[in-house]
Order: sequence, then structure tokens, then C-alpha cells
Amino acid sequence: MNEPMAVLLEDVIGITRAAGELVLAVYRSDFEVRGKEDASPVTEADERAEALILQALAARTPEIPVISEEAAAAGQVPEVGQRFWLVDPLDGTKEFINRNGEFTVNIALIDNGEPVLGVVLAPALERLFAGARGCGAFIEQAGQRQAIHCRAVSEEGLDVVASRSHGDAEALDKFLDGRKVRSLKSAGSSLKICLVAAGEADLYPRLGRTMEWDIAAGHAVLAAAGGQIRTLAGDALRYGKDGLDNPHFYASGL
Repeated sequence: MNEPMAVLLEDVIGITRAAGELVLAVYRSDFEVRGKEDASPVTEADERAEALILQALAARTPEIPVISEEAAAAGQVPEVGQRFWLVDPLDGTKEFINRNGEFTVNIALIDNGEPVLGVVLAPALERLFAGARGCGAFIEQAGQRQAIHCRAVSEEGLDVVASRSHGDAEALDKFLDGRKVRSLKSAGSSLKICLVAAGEADLYPRLGRTMEWDIAAGHAVLAAAGGQIRTLAGDALRYGKDGLDNPHFYASGL
């Protein structure tokens, strides 16, 4: 067990849960939806959760810069070195607005282009996924913590999870062509990557635009559970890229 990383992971879990409580308070209210410059929606929940996370990370690790979605949308992107935080205070804003519960709070630590620690909390579903290099990955639900691992694919075929809000059926069909698929289901936000990490799915292809903060925390959990994210060219997906946007990719288990 990597003790310093394990301690940091527990601290980040606490920060994520505190942000999740703010998000849930807004979720249960008659909240207002506004549009950002790129026309994507934003709510008070995004902004309140981000403010809490930024303050807490600055207090916990003042030496590590933070890139966060709402701050980045406002043009506030710090210079980063080898280590930096990637934060998405509310991934799945459309799911939040539609009140289907599949939205998440995400915090990830990047080291030398790789996600080495991540926490993904779905506060409405009361599921928390976490993992770090040298510590393994686990899920917390109903007050219990259980280790999670990617699984081997069944002889019956792949269980594939795909995006609900950003589906491209034609591109997905092309990607899956020639693969034996047992089931295909939809899910919202970064939960899709965590389902692969937890052995509840085998493959998550993302054939649309994402930003680094959208997937970094889930990627860290997946890596700690034995999985990987690769570009369609087969390269390992890395972070700290110019523009902070990702190429198309797929997340897979063993």
C-alpha cells in the first residue's frame, strides 16, 4: 500500500463528499439553468461545488495547480507542470437537469501525464468510486467499502456501455463491427468508465468530444482496477494536452 497516496485519497474522498452535499442541496431545489459561452448548461451546483473543491485542494496541496471545468470556461487555466489536479465539479449537467441521478463530482490527480488518483461520486445514487496508484480501487455504497477489479470478458461477448447524451449510433456500430457483443446499455456522465472498473461492463467507446476533466477521475479509478483507456490508434490516453480536449477513445478492462 502506498501510504502517502492512501492518505491523500482519503482526504480527496472527504472533499468530494462535501461537494456532493452542495450539489444535492441544489438538485433538490428549484434551480436555475444558464448557458455558458459554448452553449452548454451550467447551474448553481457546478459553481458552488467548484468553489468548495478549489478552496479545499488549495489548503491541502497548495503546491499543486488545479484545472477545473468552470474556471477553465472563464479562461482561468493555470500553468501546470508534472503534477496537477483535474476537477469536474458536476459531470453530467444534462443528467442533473433531467433529474435522472446519473451525474457525478470528479477529482483526479495527474502525474507526468497519467491519472494516478481519482474519486468519482454519484451523490444522488449514493455510489462513490475511488482508486489510486499502489492502493487499488474500490466502491463505497450503503456505508460499505468493497474492492473492485476489471473482469475478463465472457465467452458470450462484450457488455458495452455507451453515452446517453452524446450518442452517435453510426460511429458506435462501426467501432463494434466484428466484435461479439452480448449487451449494450446507456449511462450518463463519468459513471461509464467506473462501470468498467467495477466489472459491471467490459467496454466503453467514446466517439465524441470530451475534455480532460470529464474523464480523468474515472480513468484513475479504472487504472487502479486494472483497466486502461486508449485512443482509437491504440495509444495510451495522456493528460496535459494542448487545449485539454481528448481524441476519441475506448475504456476497457483486462
